[in-house]
Amino acid sequence: MDKFSGFPKESINFYKELSLNNNKRWFDDHKDDYENFVLKPARHFVYEMGNKLKTISPKIIADPRINKSIFRIFRDVRFSKDKTPYKTHLGLWFWEGDRKRMECSGYYLQIEPDSILLGTGIYMFPKNLLETYRNALASEKFGKQFSSAVKKITDTGIYHIGGKSLKKIPRGYESNNKNAEFLLFEGLYSGFSTEIPDAFFNETFIDYCMAHYIKMRPLHDWIVEIFS
Repeated sequence: MDKFSGFPKESINFYKELSLNNNKRWFDDHKDDYENFVLKPARHFVYEMGNKLKTISPKIIADPRINKSIFRIFRDVRFSKDKTPYKTHLGLWFWEGDRKRMECSGYYLQIEPDSILLGTGIYMFPKNLLETYRNALASEKFGKQFSSAVKKITDTGIYHIGGKSLKKIPRGYESNNKNAEFLLFEGLYSGFSTEIPDAFFNETFIDYCMAHYIKMRPLHDWIVEIFS
């Protein structure tokens, strides 16, 4: 496989144009652009980024197929008022665990027409794992580890912690727990977004992403440990 040499400017142009022409006819006319300027470099990125991530998370899964590490471009419009057929961003996912890929913690990259988003964690806990998560927050061992992980990440002043969706602490849990705020979370992730950096267009983008993933790694490691 060819080495990753950056995403071409045409990949950004593809999503800018798609945002203005989100229909099947336009997409069919530009399938070759999608393959050559988006999917081809994305596969190279997944392969090399996966090898890089294995130096800090040896069991990480990097699979350069659609619906594996590369999210499909087609939107699920069955329950949405927005019926536009295509996503106007590229999502890449590296996960760790034996459950379904989106039920595991991992490292994420999202490429928009004018920005990127980097993150770690799990966007939404499966219902059968919520109790394990909440009990871990309340335990002495995992509670302390969690507080330490969050502090390391937020002290950078760069990353946010997301996943809050509830207004009341779930029944059966104490509100005076030092991690009580996070009992309102049904997902747990860290991340940040920024304008597309110069590194995006060359091979240094691997190291750029890796530097951020390392700083957000404590949250990923904590999630993996409590579910192992």
